[in-house]
Amino acid sequence: MHITEEQHDEIHIVTIEGRLDSSTASTLEESVAAAIARGAKQMIIDFVRLEYISSAGLRVILKTAKELKRLDGKLVLCSMVDYIKEVFEIAGFDTFLPITDNRHQAESLFHDSGK
Repeated sequence: MHITEEQHDEIHIVTIEGRLDSSTASTLEESVAAAIARGAKQMIIDFVRLEYISSAGLRVILKTAKELKRLDGKLVLCSMVDYIKEVFEIAGFDTFLPITDNRHQAESLFHDSGK
């Protein structure tokens, strides 16, 4: 798995490539925890190049969402291929996390909400 991070205005954007599973989940967890420790409260996780996600990966996403909510922040997920999006829907994540088709839509959710 490869992680790319960038800042766009007040939004911290994390792009994941490859497989997010039990052997790589801790890398993502450390990356987002470090960003939150540096003050990131608005985060997008871009799945445009993600090939696979396991329950370990879902756990990291859930933990990140809870931590950002605790800090009065927000997590938005975007750019999932259909079979990755289906995993999130089956797990029920789409009921409490915004999932958009692309990064532009994800960014607009932060600007529209005023957060």
